[in-house]
Amino acid sequence: MKVHHMVLVKFKSGNEGMADPLMRALAELKKRNPGMLHFAGGPYASPEGLNQGYTHGFLMTFADALARDQYLVHPEHEKVKDAFLPYVAAVVAFDIEDAN
Repeated sequence: MKVHHMVLVKFKSGNEGMADPLMRALAELKKRNPGMLHFAGGPYASPEGLNQGYTHGFLMTFADALARDQYLVHPEHEKVKDAFLPYVAAVVAFDIEDAN
């Protein structure tokens, strides 16, 4: 069963410029994780205004829960977290399973 890993990011004031480097670093992780089937990320783009201050988000689709779990502890993922979390005020992560 595929797993969609959705993450919303709210940057600390003055650190919004870290968004593009973060998205590039996350996209690079797809090359190192064969179980990651898809990556898309970028700034909030809805006219609804329901983002509650979260300015950027990304979606990763994994082949299954095992692939997601391997990604979560992957050393390259840890490097990205260590490099960018100091610039982040809040993060929401939400995973859903998809049988399709």
